[in-house]
Amino acid sequence: MVTIEVNNRTVEAKPGEMLLSTLRRAGIKVPTMCNIDGLPPSGACRMCVVEVEGRPGLQPSCALPVTEGMKVQTHSPRAVRARKTIVELLLANHPDDCLYCVRNNQCELQNLAGELGVRERRYTGQREEYHLDLSSPSIVRDPAKCILCGKCVRVCAEIQNVASIDFVGRGSHSRVGTAFEQGLNVSSCINCGQCVMICPTGALREKSALKEVFEAILDPERVVVVQHAPAVSVSLAEEFGLRPGTDINGVMVAALRRLGFDRVFDTSFSADLTIMEEASELVDRIKNGGKLPMMTSCSPGWIKFVEQFYPDMIENLSTCKSPQQMLGALIKSLFAEREGIDPSRIFSVSIMPCTAKKFEAGRPEMGRHGIADVDAVLTTRELARMIRLEGIDLQSLTPSEADNPFGQRSTAGKLFGATGGVMEAAVRTAHYLLTGRELAELKVQPIRGMKGVKKAKLKIDGLEIGIAVASGLGNAAELLEEVRAGRQDLHFIEIMTCSGGCVAGGGQPIGADAAAVRARMQALYNIDRSGTLRTSHSNPDIKRVYEEYLGEPLGEKSHHLLHTHYAKREVVG
Repeated sequence: MVTIEVNNRTVEAKPGEMLLSTLRRAGIKVPTMCNIDGLPPSGACRMCVVEVEGRPGLQPSCALPVTEGMKVQTHSPRAVRARKTIVELLLANHPDDCLYCVRNNQCELQNLAGELGVRERRYTGQREEYHLDLSSPSIVRDPAKCILCGKCVRVCAEIQNVASIDFVGRGSHSRVGTAFEQGLNVSSCINCGQCVMICPTGALREKSALKEVFEAILDPERVVVVQHAPAVSVSLAEEFGLRPGTDINGVMVAALRRLGFDRVFDTSFSADLTIMEEASELVDRIKNGGKLPMMTSCSPGWIKFVEQFYPDMIENLSTCKSPQQMLGALIKSLFAEREGIDPSRIFSVSIMPCTAKKFEAGRPEMGRHGIADVDAVLTTRELARMIRLEGIDLQSLTPSEADNPFGQRSTAGKLFGATGGVMEAAVRTAHYLLTGRELAELKVQPIRGMKGVKKAKLKIDGLEIGIAVASGLGNAAELLEEVRAGRQDLHFIEIMTCSGGCVAGGGQPIGADAAAVRARMQALYNIDRSGTLRTSHSNPDIKRVYEEYLGEPLGEKSHHLLHTHYAKREVVG
C-alpha cells in the first residue's frame, strides 16, 4: 500500500490504482458521470477533477494513478467551480422538461445541479434539433437529453458485445446514434436495456405500456390477468425505500389485485414448467445424440444475440419458450378453456425485470391464430409507477397469494432470477430424470455467485456432464468462441443477457449498485433454502397440468404450446 494525503487526511491506496477508486474506498465522494466500474477510465465528463499539489491544472481522478506522497484536494474552490461550470454548460443545451421526464428525481444531472447550487441559467446557446427514436418495441431514445457521457456506448460495446450505438459526428455536432441514422429496431440492439440502466439522464428509457394496461383494466369486456417474474418480488421494494433484497411477494400480489387485475399468476410456476421441458430436452439430446451443448432460451436478449451474431449456433438453443411465454400460452389455452373465456377477451400482462421481454412478447411466433401469448409487458419500474399513480400504500396491504392453477411454484423456479439459477434448477430435475433419485445436495455451489463465467463437471451414475453459466453477453461470447473452436466437454450452457441475471435486468430499479444486485440474488437463495418444495418435478400443480392437459414433456401438445423456433437475423450496419 502507498500513503497519500486527501483533504489534509492520510489515506492508504493500492499501488497503481486510479485515484477515484481510492477516494471511493475511503468514503470520499467525488462526482462522476462517465465512469463505469470494471472498465478502463474514459475521462469524458471531467466531473471528477481534483487539485493535486505540484501538478498544473485540474486532474481527472478517474484516470490519475496514485503515487506515494500525493497530496489531493477534492473540493477546492477551483475544482468545485469547474464542476459547476460543466453542469451549467450541459444545461445550456438540455430540455427544460424535468417535471415530465421519467427520470425526474432519479437524474444524475439534476442531482448534480442541486448539489452544486446551480439555480440560474448563465449560459445559452443554439438548441440542436433532435427527434425521438420510437422504433424499438422496448427502448425509447431521446437524443435531446443526451450529455455525451458515453456510458451507453461503452456498456453496449464493451460489456454486451453488441455495439448497436456509437458516437456520430465531430466537435459540437457529436451525438450518439445508430448505424446510418436508422432506428434502434433495425440496428443490432438486443433490447436488453443495460443502456437505460446506466444512462445518467432521461436520454434512454423503456417504452411504457401503462396506458394500454390501464385501458384494458377499465374495459368491462376484458379479463385482465397478470404474471410476475421471480426477480420482481425481491427488487420492487427498493422503489419504495426498502432495503435491497427485501422480498415483498405477498404484498405485491395484494397490490396487483388492488390495481384491478382479475387474476394474479406467478411466472415461477411456468419456470418449473420450463425446467420440465428443458431438462427433458437435455436428457433426450444426451441419450439420442442431439445437438450439444444445449443452450438455455429463457433470456430474449440472448436469443436475439445468437440470431444476429452466432446464427451457426441456433441449433444449440433449447426450443423451449421462456417462462413468460409458456405461461402466456397456458393462460390463453388451458385457463381460457377451464374458465369458459374466449381467448380473444383475455388481456395478458407480465411484470418483468427485463426490457427485452417487451420485444419477445411481440415476436410473431409467440402466439397462435393471430392471438399473442402476452399482450403487454411492464417493467419493475412501471409497476412501481402504477402503484404510486393509484395511491396504494404497500404497508397497509395484507399479503396475498397468487391464484391457482398457476400459483404454486417450487423454489427452483424462483432461482430463475439469478445467474446460474436456471442451470441449478435444471440440474436438479435432469438428475432425477436420468436416475430416478433426487440430488443428494440440491445446492450446486460452483454455479452460484456473480462471476461472469462459471463451469463445473457433474457425475451422474457414471456419466460426466459438463455445465457452464455466463451472464453478460461479452462473457457469453467468450464461451461461444470456445465452443466454436472445438471444445466438446460441455453438455449444457446457461446464458443470461444481463450481468448477474434477471436481478440486474434492464427493467429493474434505477441506481442500484453491485451490493444491491447481490442482495437481490441472496434473497432468492434464501427463499430456496427455506422452501419445502425445491424441485420443479415435485410440484404437484405441474404434475396436474401434464396429467390433465399437456400429456408429457416434449409431447405433441406441450411441443405445440411451449416450444418455438429461431432464425438468422440481418441488421443494418
